[in-house]
Amino acid sequence: MTSVPPPSAYSEENYDYLTNLTEEPDNLNKPSPLCIHQAWCVILVVINVIIFLLGILGNGLVMWVIGFKMKKKTVTTMWYLSLAISDFIYCATLPFHITLTATGGSWIFGRFMCKFTSFVLVLNMFSSIFLMVLISVDRCVAVIHAVWAQNNRTLKRAGVAVVVAWGFSMLMSIPAVVIRDTSVSKITSDNKEVFQCYNNFEILPSSEILIPVIRFVLGFVLPLVIITVCYTIIIVRLRNKKMTRSTKPFKVMTALIVTFVISWLPFHIFNLLDIYSSISNNITQVVSITSATLASANSCMNPFLYAFMGKDIKQKLRNSFLSIFENAFIEDTPSGSKITSTSQALSIQ
Repeated sequence: MTSVPPPSAYSEENYDYLTNLTEEPDNLNKPSPLCIHQAWCVILVVINVIIFLLGILGNGLVMWVIGFKMKKKTVTTMWYLSLAISDFIYCATLPFHITLTATGGSWIFGRFMCKFTSFVLVLNMFSSIFLMVLISVDRCVAVIHAVWAQNNRTLKRAGVAVVVAWGFSMLMSIPAVVIRDTSVSKITSDNKEVFQCYNNFEILPSSEILIPVIRFVLGFVLPLVIITVCYTIIIVRLRNKKMTRSTKPFKVMTALIVTFVISWLPFHIFNLLDIYSSISNNITQVVSITSATLASANSCMNPFLYAFMGKDIKQKLRNSFLSIFENAFIEDTPSGSKITSTSQALSIQ
């Protein structure tokens, strides 16, 4: 394996491909082309700028509303606050990727930021899906053991669960720090070095195969299986009891899961296929850019799902943004002061 991998090996972040779209081997001493010379590059930059703005504003607003504006903190709001923090951190690193794209694939931020931005990407992927697993298991337990859940679901225990989820996510993100590296990809006509940020799989033998497979299994397949089982139990239990009540929490979580699958499945598929393919062409690189952009889009969409999955959407559109988000996090609760049956479980906060 060469020390400087082909463009298809840049699947960790999927942004480094731009250098090779217009350059031929005999043009290695020319500066990297600017983004304005490539239509797909321009589209990617515009989309990522939009994702960055919406992600920072939306997730920042969620963090502000839950952290400072809501008087009552609940287990549910802790789940969604953690999701917002994860998405906010990732969106905050998008300007580095946007700059990388706009400069034609040249990495100008040094080796540390090459590793750090990759670490944040993987951390966001794992923390998001692990938190969704926590929410699903929490809802399932609330349906099966409603009284126990009402008496034992505390903010302290939820906080411990969140810390464990974040800790495991960080552990799963360490390989990204290890294998990401920088190297000189070319020397320009004025003798300036142009660097690239890439996966140096030689650092960890067999990591080129193991890392994508482990991420797909532990960061996608297994969590989705757990989530599916939990929601199947919830649906069966509610139908058997012939319950009729608000489904707002169920709709919000379902929308989050569907969005996560649509956003991250192409990313995982591309990384898995890239293991067995050494071919690098414009088609594979367009697929690469699309999968990376979809993954990034997941981080800006969640706040809008919170806001528009509740009741009376038209009325919400006329309300202030603060009212929209605060209402989204306040789950409908029965009039009684104590939950005594499964029929009330989904409203547990």
